[in-house]
Amino acid sequence: MEDKKDNTIILVVDDDEFVRMHLSVLVKSLGYICLTSGGSDEAIKVLEFKPVDIVLSDVVMPGMDGMALLDYIKEHHKDTDVIISTGFSQTANYAEVIKAGAIDFIKKPIDPAELEAKLARAIRERTLVRELERLSMHDALTSLLNRRSFNERFPYEVGRAHRQNYSLILALIDVDNFKEYNDEHGHQAGDEVLTCLGTILVECTRDKVDMCFRLGGDEFCVLLPQASAAQGMEIVERVRVSFLEKGFGGTTLSIGLVECKRDAALPKEEDDRSMMERADHAMYDAKNSGKNCVVSRIK
Repeated sequence: MEDKKDNTIILVVDDDEFVRMHLSVLVKSLGYICLTSGGSDEAIKVLEFKPVDIVLSDVVMPGMDGMALLDYIKEHHKDTDVIISTGFSQTANYAEVIKAGAIDFIKKPIDPAELEAKLARAIRERTLVRELERLSMHDALTSLLNRRSFNERFPYEVGRAHRQNYSLILALIDVDNFKEYNDEHGHQAGDEVLTCLGTILVECTRDKVDMCFRLGGDEFCVLLPQASAAQGMEIVERVRVSFLEKGFGGTTLSIGLVECKRDAALPKEEDDRSMMERADHAMYDAKNSGKNCVVSRIK
């Protein structure tokens, strides 16, 4: 398995400017993209707006230390791995750091050959783990993200939209008359309907921005970050019309549209469940309104 250096982003976090700059030069010389931060607060800001593959963080820093930063990353940036660095006189040890969730540990002064080996191994492991995760988080029929992926991604996206103060729209989509079509034409024809809808969802949404899921059976959903109510309606109408034009017998789409705003008065799990229930009700209102339509509950 080849190392994927060209687009791998390493964030170096160290309050010592000399060390930070030295590591930046070293990491870049190894073929990686390198960002730097003088402390945990600055690193958190970087992570909010830039996808980072690996954080190489000093353990002892003013304010939030490296272990606290590790805890934050494990909670809020699950796709980012962390390597902790520490001086020989410092108390953090390998077992403690790995148990806390870091993927590796390196002593200062950092040996270039050791860092090169640790980063190469981390990239290989990330590639393998991400492929296994991809297989477990995607629907085998449509290749869309599956329900397990939605259950993990939805609260994360709601929290991120809340922190960064942008809108997040959820569209819940159900195929009308699918059972009848499946019974009449057979399961293979039914699978073709579902596969075609998956393709339409990908084609009608924004690449690397929106997220498309098959929740199970003939139920799908789309998460639309940083989309206005009008943009959300435009996207799902495009989906509805594109599917209708395929002419799969009497099948059409009923779609419910809601905005996901965090309600601070509710526990997070209850709040997430409430958002899903509103989307579910909007979708069933679409079915009860004659099917083949979109019902928006965005105020």
